[in-house]
Amino acid sequence: MPSLSPTPPDAEALYARLLHLVRDMLSRHAEPPLLVGIYSGGAWLAQRLHADLQLPQPFGVVSSTFHRDDFATRGLHPSANRTTLPVPIAERAVLLVDDVLHTGRTTRAAINELFDFGRPARVDLAVLVDRGGRELPFCPQLTAATLTLPDDVLLALVRDENAAEGIRFRFDLVRKSASQP
Repeated sequence: MPSLSPTPPDAEALYARLLHLVRDMLSRHAEPPLLVGIYSGGAWLAQRLHADLQLPQPFGVVSSTFHRDDFATRGLHPSANRTTLPVPIAERAVLLVDDVLHTGRTTRAAINELFDFGRPARVDLAVLVDRGGRELPFCPQLTAATLTLPDDVLLALVRDENAAEGIRFRFDLVRKSASQP
């Protein structure tokens, strides 16, 4: 898929904003919610947030693979990622983290997967970018940025690892092919 020429948003600046929002939210809770990232971009964000916030309990990762409504057309990738939750989530507050919220379909699938492991007391959603275009009624409680992109453009989070700088993020704008949902 070819990249597009417009400049993508600064993922590092947006991450700094999201970190500030999450830190502020956590300061208002006696017991912090369990941080759970949606594979893959949300998991990367949860990992970095966990490290930067120096949270005592491990973070979790949730896969939306088995609950996607387009599973029949996409199939199961041979290296399908699995949900890993460090503690039982029943009756716990969860902060679900994702990179980009668009239609809401991935969020719905991730929440369905979470409920396979128990019923959380509460699920809040934190996203780096809310790009609108909702098909399902999900609204993030924490959003670093809201932007509008054409429907045929994907905003893809890329993780760069450098020993000296640690994990760094950037966004690529990519034109969707006709076969992508």
